[in-house]
Amino acid sequence: MTDDPRPLFGRAAEQAAELIASVRAEQLDGPTPCTEFDVRTLLSHLTGATHRVAVVAEGGDAVAVRPFAEGVPDDGWTAAYDEARTRAVKAWAGDDLLDAVVRLPFGEMPGRAALSAYVLETVTHTWDLSEALGHPRELDPELAEFALTVARRMLPDEQRDENTPFATARPVPEGADVYGRLAAWLGREPLSRA
Repeated sequence: MTDDPRPLFGRAAEQAAELIASVRAEQLDGPTPCTEFDVRTLLSHLTGATHRVAVVAEGGDAVAVRPFAEGVPDDGWTAAYDEARTRAVKAWAGDDLLDAVVRLPFGEMPGRAALSAYVLETVTHTWDLSEALGHPRELDPELAEFALTVARRMLPDEQRDENTPFATARPVPEGADVYGRLAAWLGREPLSRA
C-alpha cells in the first residue's frame, strides 16, 4: 500500500478519461458488468463520483453530493469527466489532506484511505467500461494491483451485506489477469461469461 495514493488516482482518472473518450453513441445503451448500469449510467456514475471525491478534498459534504452526473448530453461525457477529474486532482494537491480526517458517505477516515477507496472505485468502473466496450485498449496492471489490495483490506468478503456496493466474491477464472482477480473479488463477471 502506498503512503500517497494521489499519483495513482491521477493515473486511474486519466485511464478512465481515455476510455470514456472512446465511447461511441451507439454504445451508450449497452450492458456493463455492473449489472444495474448501462454504459450511459456508468459514465454518469464515474463523473459524479469523481466530483464527489473533489468535494471531499475541498471540505464539502460528500454525503450531499449525488454520485451521478445529471444533465450531461450524450456527446458531453468526455468533457464532463475531464472537468471532474481536473477538479479532483487539483483539490487533492495539498499534502495535509492525506492525514486529515475526511467524511465519506460510508464513514470518516484519513484522506489517504479515502482517496485509495476512490482509486479502487475508478479502476473498477474503468474495467466495467472496458468490458462494455469490448476491451479497446490495455489497462494499467499496477492500478489494478493497488485497487485489489485496497479492496481486500476495505471489503473483506465475510463482512459484505445488502448495503455493500459490491457483490460477494466469485471464484477467480483460470488464467485471469489482475483485473480479472479484482473483478472476481468484487463479485463481477466479464460480460463474455455473464
